[in-house]
Amino acid sequence: MSRTYFIRTFGCQMNEHDSERLAGLLVADGLEPATAMEDADVVVLNTCCIRENADQRLYGTLGRLKELVDAKPGLQIAVGGCLAQKDRERIQEKVGWVDVVFGTHNLTSAPGLLRRSQTEGPLMEILDGPAPDAGPDPLLGPGAVRELPYAAWVNIQTGCDNSCAFCIVPSVRGPEVSRPVDDIVAEVELLARRGVTEVTLLGQNVNSYGRDITRRRPLFAELLRAVGAVAGIGRIRFTSPHPKDLRPETIEAMAATPEVCEQLHLPLQSGSDRVLRAMRRGYTARRYLDRLDAARAAVDDLAVSTDVIVGFPGETEDDFEDTLAVCAEAGYDSAFTFIFSPRPGTRAAALEPDFVPPEVIAERFERLKAVVDRSALGRHQERVGRAEEVLVEGVSRRDKAMLTGRTRQGKLVHFPAAGLAAVPAPGALARVRVTAGHPHHLSGLLEEVTARPRHRVRIPVAGA
Repeated sequence: MSRTYFIRTFGCQMNEHDSERLAGLLVADGLEPATAMEDADVVVLNTCCIRENADQRLYGTLGRLKELVDAKPGLQIAVGGCLAQKDRERIQEKVGWVDVVFGTHNLTSAPGLLRRSQTEGPLMEILDGPAPDAGPDPLLGPGAVRELPYAAWVNIQTGCDNSCAFCIVPSVRGPEVSRPVDDIVAEVELLARRGVTEVTLLGQNVNSYGRDITRRRPLFAELLRAVGAVAGIGRIRFTSPHPKDLRPETIEAMAATPEVCEQLHLPLQSGSDRVLRAMRRGYTARRYLDRLDAARAAVDDLAVSTDVIVGFPGETEDDFEDTLAVCAEAGYDSAFTFIFSPRPGTRAAALEPDFVPPEVIAERFERLKAVVDRSALGRHQERVGRAEEVLVEGVSRRDKAMLTGRTRQGKLVHFPAAGLAAVPAPGALARVRVTAGHPHHLSGLLEEVTARPRHRVRIPVAGA
């Protein structure tokens, strides 16, 4: 019988996409996916280190795995990703039952390291730059493993050249390296032939994509147009852009390319100019709002989300009031709000004398949440009565009587499955009439399925 694997992913979309690539590598090496961690012969933890609790989550998970390791001789445990890149040999020193540790630059080495560790014992391999012999991307071959058959992540860039005081990404992902435009378009064309209709372009700072290729200017606007020209791709999303690099030509490409969704994630982080300088973000609150206004003026019905950090070292009450004012003026459709988390090795971690007391942060966090929730609710209630094009995702995890899907703006829509002559399959496009708006989703009623899934849908056949 084939050995089996299970991958647990911590962190962002980039990590999720890396897990898909890793799954493709393991399948190509002869392994098969397990449905649960307890059933696997190989367990891989693909880690994140953006926030402090990422460390706690990893070591807590490894602690719980000890019982499984003791009960299942031959079980292999591997740790990869950003936290592995940061902690390196510390992982195996702290947790003796980890067989393999690999970093962000040598993901393709994981299958070979797992094979070697069966005879050589625990192995740790961390590279400080891209592996020179990484080989072809497993997602381009027949063994590709993607979470969804109708939507796909497409990596356009790794690393980051910015120096934000709170961010550890440049340390664990390295400097920006852009994939060639032709390679990206070829991958999207392959995805389209396989029935994918929606792609999300991934990078640490997508707006600066291609600057390392031209040594002069980004190529992101040209990439949006090139991907939009691929037959079969109806929706293009991207994340994450940096406000300082949101150039007019990118906004123009968003407006001029029908396939680019009316959605923009534009991280604010703080509305205080003083804090933005300390964060080394490279823009002021006014410049941020001006670029947001330019995007909304060019792209009709644009939905905007953001990231905000509460309690950056030295943040005063006046600084926080500035953040509340900018968030209220921006009127976000949604926001990801974070409590400042010091990461060793970053500039902000050295500002410990200026750390904001936890009780002050907690109170500010609730005030910020009230502002962004009020804004999101208002935006969503404005959509009541509208017919939305929804890409169906399937049955709701929380309520089996409901179906879920996303609008072009990325908004989650719940609509009842009861009474439908035929339940639309995941990947179908449907017209849904919005009946209610909530802070984090919309409710609606299905009016019509406008397009069936383009990917091949497997129909289970019961034996006699």
